[in-house]
Amino acid sequence: MTRLLTAAAALATLGAGLSLGAVPAAAQDEGGDRVNQVIVYGEDPCPQSSDAEITVCARKPEEERYRIPAPLRGVDNPTSQAWTNRVEAYETVGAFGTLSCSPVGPAGQEGCTQQLINRAASERDNGSDVRFSELIAEERAKRLSTIDSEAEAQQERVEEAEEAYFARQRAQEEAEDGETPQP
Repeated sequence: MTRLLTAAAALATLGAGLSLGAVPAAAQDEGGDRVNQVIVYGEDPCPQSSDAEITVCARKPEEERYRIPAPLRGVDNPTSQAWTNRVEAYETVGAFGTLSCSPVGPAGQEGCTQQLINRAASERDNGSDVRFSELIAEERAKRLSTIDSEAEAQQERVEEAEEAYFARQRAQEEAEDGETPQP
């Protein structure tokens, strides 16, 4: 019975994690624009943005075109770890208890979660992967910088059209007043 409850709790946690997987994609469209994220290599041209879509290009060297992406190269290989990390692993062999990431002792599993969080944060901070969110923000800022000048020009055209309309209206009223006999 206990195993069944533990399995159900694990599945519920997994389901909650999977449902949050689409959140970053929804966050990309916060400005209402479709965003096309493209990685281009060498001197390849970047596709042009359209009015309905922002195209953001991350340029990588030509040598990277057919290689395994850098975040996936030898990450789990023990030989790629620093010597100090291997020594620290031996120092924690007898550790148990709260925040120890050990199956032994009370609340040992809480340490595993904390280690996972710390490892993910350090990978994100030290990663050399492309940060599309920064490129999208730059592209939006570039688009918004042209909107002000375009809006100002459009406002001038509207004001000129209104002035011409009112001038025609005044001329028409004056013509009508001139045709009507005065008693």
